[in-house]
This record gives sequence, C-alpha cells and structure tokens, in this order.
Amino acid sequence: MGFGGWQDRTFAALAGVNYRRFFFGQAISLSGTWMQSVAIAWVILQLTHSATWLGVAIALQTLPVLIFGPYAGVLVDRFDKRHLLMGTQIAGAVQALALGVLTIMGAMSLGWIVLLSIGLGLINAVDNPARQAFVREMVTVELVRNAVSLNAVLVNVARAVGPALAGIIIATAGVGECFFVNAASFGAALIAYAGMDRAKLRPTEPIPRGPGQLREGLRYVRHDHRLLIPLLMMAIIGTLTYEFQVVLPVFATDTFNGGADSLGLVTAAMGVGAIIGGLVSAGRHSSGVGTMALASAAFGATMLLTSICPTIEVAALSLVAVGAASIWFLSAGNTALQLAASPEMRGRVMALWTVAFIGSTPIGGPIVGLVAEHAGPRWAMALGAVAALSASGLGFLANRRRPSGPHLHQ
Repeated sequence: MGFGGWQDRTFAALAGVNYRRFFFGQAISLSGTWMQSVAIAWVILQLTHSATWLGVAIALQTLPVLIFGPYAGVLVDRFDKRHLLMGTQIAGAVQALALGVLTIMGAMSLGWIVLLSIGLGLINAVDNPARQAFVREMVTVELVRNAVSLNAVLVNVARAVGPALAGIIIATAGVGECFFVNAASFGAALIAYAGMDRAKLRPTEPIPRGPGQLREGLRYVRHDHRLLIPLLMMAIIGTLTYEFQVVLPVFATDTFNGGADSLGLVTAAMGVGAIIGGLVSAGRHSSGVGTMALASAAFGATMLLTSICPTIEVAALSLVAVGAASIWFLSAGNTALQLAASPEMRGRVMALWTVAFIGSTPIGGPIVGLVAEHAGPRWAMALGAVAALSASGLGFLANRRRPSGPHLHQ
C-alpha cells in the first residue's frame, strides 16, 4: 500500500458520521479549553504574582478527579453517555461564562478562582470517563484504537492552537474575552452530540441504580488482569512520569539557563512528537499489556536519554521521541481497557483510568517538584524515566505469566 493506504488506515474512524462530528466538535471545544488554561494562569499571576497559587489552581482542578472519579464512573454507567456529555458541555460553558463575567467586572478574587477551579474539576471528573467510554458507542471494535489515537492527536493539536489564540486575544481584546470564547466553544461539542445519527450509535444500556456499584466495579477490575495491570501501569506512570507541567519549565530554565523561548521550544518539541506518535498509533492495530510494556519501556528510555542531554537543542530532539512514546503508551492502554471492559462496566473502568492518569497529579506533582527543587530537574526527569521503566517491567512480567487474550489485539 502507498500513502493512500496509510492515510485510509490512520483516519479510518473519521469515515463514520458520528465520530467525525464528535472529532470536529472536540477540536473546537478543546482549543477553547486550552485557551482558558492560559487565561486563568494569567489572571492568577496578575492577582497574586505567585507561582504557588498557580500550582494550587491546577491541583484544585485535578483533586476532584482523584476523590470523586470512581463515583463519577458509576454515574457514567447509570446514564445515557451522550446525554451526560451534553450536560457536562453546558456546565463547562456556565463555568467559563462565570469566569468571564467576574473578570470583565473586576470582581475576580482568589475565592472565586478556588470555587470555580473545584467546579471545573467536578465537571472533568464526569466528562473524561464519559467521553472515553462513549468512543465505543460511536465506532466498531476494530476502529477503537484508531479513534483513541486520533483523540490523542486532537488533544495535542488543541494544546498548540489554544494557547496561541489565547495570547492573541489577551493582547488585543483582553483576558476576559478568552473565557467567553471558551464558553462559546462548548457549543460546538454540544451541537455535535445533539446532531448525532442515533440510529448508527451503539449505546450501552444504562445500569439501574443499586447499592454497592462502586465496590462492584473495583472488584471487577481487581479480578481481571487485563484491566488491573494496565491501570497499575498508568498509576505508576501517571503519578511520576506524566508531570511535564512541573518538569519542563524548570528543565528549560534552570538546567539550560533559558527563558520563555527555551520553554516554548521543549514544549513544542514534545507536542510535535505526541502528534507524530498519535498518527502512527492510529494506523496500527496492536494493544494490550504487551504493547503497553513496550511503549512504557520506550517512554522510560527516551526520558532517561533526555535527562542527560548536553544542550537545549539536543533535549528538544529527544523530547520529540518522548512525546511519541507517551502517546503510544496512552493509546495502547486506553484501547486495551475499552476492549476488555464489559459494556455495563466501561464507565467505571474508564473512570479509574482517568483517576490514574489525571487524578494522580495532586500526589505526583509535589513529589516531582520537590525532586526538581532539591536534586535538580535532570533528576526529576530521571525519576519519571525510572517509573516508566518500572511499569514496563510490571507489564512484561504480567504478560509473561498470563498473556493477554487475542481479543485485545483486534
């Protein structure tokens, strides 16, 4: 097959009308979300002139995922996922509008930032697992990995576009307008969900309300190694390796005595790698514990290499490989869980994945920050590498003892 064959495989999920609407709705919405992340950071720094408060705001957005994520998974299994996602878009728009109104009125305060950050965290606790579990309702089994990988590409493109737009809007119109634009961007996702062809969806029957459903989900995961091992691997890597928002700024500025341009270089390099890794993953069909073990080994090895790079330019090249490996691991793990989880448990399983990935930030962020401050950024990067290599060892050992079933490689 030539380029056309690769292209057909890489973007196969977009052939479906529902996933295509979802993809482009998310492209707009996620760009708005990243725009808001820059705007809120700007507001916090204007109010406090403190990086500590900026860290507190990030923690407050992820702490609800850690605390309430498993309960959110029960909600995802109890309700129609499309309707639930329409609700989270509306809630997200209201939160963004509140930030915008408070900002342009000059009424913004730390109290409001704390309250609205917690609110956003609660919305994300439901939205993330619901959005991931909804993928299986939009595409066929053989397209799950492709759709998950394209989602990862989408997030990284939005991560580049959103902040760039935020910089332009803040400079020309003001920071408050960023929040209004983000509020409007939720409308794109809401329209996508509302306009889906329901005859082509494969909805999971919501489970009836009942006692002990959270414990039931935890027992289900504990007794199925195809779910437990990927979740344990992500817990290790999510806690200590995916802390790039802590590591990259000090790595660029302290290790190489750089400024904003150096931070922009390493951030962009990792984003480019993530997009490349996502596109390559989208054209492949392997997943499961064995693939995760290979990906986490590559993740750890490239981070270890980055930790000893002599110059910022060499480090940027190395971070392209780090970005690619990180998305390879993320896509393989997400796909493995999507395929292994039974439909009535998928919301709870993906909620635990979200807890391991995002909810671990309030735990791992301070640990990695302390290592960076007292031992140096290179050691913080190396700590993430060791965590990824340890997770790889766990995956290889588990896969050798109890190999994954063939259905994980569809």
